[in-house]
Amino acid sequence: MKAFDSFDARLRQNLLVLFTAGLLFWSSMASLLPTLPLYLEDEGASKQQIGIVMGGFAIGLLVFRPLLGRLADQSGRKILLLIGVIVAAIAPFGYLVFKSMSMLMAVRIFHGISIAAFTTGYSALVADLAPVAIRGEIISYMSLTAPIGLAIGPILGGYLQAGAGYPALFLVASELAFISFLGTLQVANPPIPAPLPTENSDRQFWRLLLSPRVRIPALVMLLVGLAVGTLHTYVALFIKSTQIDLNAGLFFTAAAIASFSIRIFAGRASDRLGRGLFITGSILAYTLSMLLLWQANSAIAFLIAACLEGCGGGTLISMITTMMADRSLPQERGRVFAICVAGFDLGIAIAAPLLGSIAEQVGYRHMFALCAGLTFLALLIFLTQSSKNLSLSVRFALGRCEDVYSLNKP
Repeated sequence: MKAFDSFDARLRQNLLVLFTAGLLFWSSMASLLPTLPLYLEDEGASKQQIGIVMGGFAIGLLVFRPLLGRLADQSGRKILLLIGVIVAAIAPFGYLVFKSMSMLMAVRIFHGISIAAFTTGYSALVADLAPVAIRGEIISYMSLTAPIGLAIGPILGGYLQAGAGYPALFLVASELAFISFLGTLQVANPPIPAPLPTENSDRQFWRLLLSPRVRIPALVMLLVGLAVGTLHTYVALFIKSTQIDLNAGLFFTAAAIASFSIRIFAGRASDRLGRGLFITGSILAYTLSMLLLWQANSAIAFLIAACLEGCGGGTLISMITTMMADRSLPQERGRVFAICVAGFDLGIAIAAPLLGSIAEQVGYRHMFALCAGLTFLALLIFLTQSSKNLSLSVRFALGRCEDVYSLNKP
């Protein structure tokens, strides 16, 4: 991590504390990925009910992320980090206390606020701190908290669920978030940039969303979010239904390892080769993963699909984040991040209930074939619409020219 060598000691310490808090936060969240759908099934939920409850998480994301993005630009990034870890510490107890599907969905919506707050604050703070010339490298390194947490969390969650039961699982998830809260308290809050001229918040939301620098990334994130939401909700149940001897936690761990591995070099390379090439590659990896899940009949096939999904997620999220940092001013960065990632949130929110009803009709396998079509559509849109015209879009998406919408040239 040579990029950190030029930072002063105080900045390195701030980034290290922030990284540790992020790692604990994601470990808490990921411990429930392979276990919560199984918990809901044990409580008697149908496939569609599982989808509705799991989709509630993204509703919390979708509703609150734009508000929290505005708060990040007005009051600083740290307040969002604190909100995120506090909610993550409280929510697991709700799964223990409430048993009705309606109340569990309410808890899931509340839990979604944690991701909306923490990821928006975290991304904006890292982008603020990173020098423009090595922004991709720094954001990729700092975003390693997600894949590492997604590697640790599912194994921990699966072990606790099998060996100690659901109460122990939810207690540990809460404790991890609480320790993250203690670390977040130590993060230095940088000065807030001077605000942009005020205008009606609804008008500003639509102005940003419909601007060409944000519109296409948000649409791509929506389509990919549909596929990712489907995978995260139903892949454990799909594996179980095939009667293949594979712990669902290993699927998420394999994806996380692949995500970790690709981020080590992708961010640094994107500072030289551009963001577009890596975004294109990540969407292609998602498409191949969904196609493989459609045809999967062995543990090896599932694990290869997991690795491809991890490569897609490990590249797409950090590269979209870096590209939107390039395309935004510091004074609006929280809102731009929130609006763009809201497309991903909306996709996840729609995916679980919508694709759950489809799974009831055609089964899990063909549901993933539909997801492959969605990610392929996202690939076509990015290849042809990511810049000012078709020629520039194709060249940017293949790493042949710079981003014409970038406001922050190295």
